[in-house]
Amino acid sequence: MAVPKKKTSKSRKNMRRAHDFLTPPAVAVCPQCKAPKLPHRACGSCGTYKGKEVIKTEEV
Repeated sequence: MAVPKKKTSKSRKNMRRAHDFLTPPAVAVCPQCKAPKLPHRACGSCGTYKGKEVIKTEEV
């Protein structure tokens, strides 16, 4: 059975895990209503994508 010969130090362990962090989602701005939205998706507030209305939204 494979057993480590030496203890892995905290520094080496943390260097190995340096890329295991969470990244915030990218946010784009809707060109129609200037609301934040996810890229390559229809805007949730105005319902447009690439200048065309693709989702009917109820305006209150």
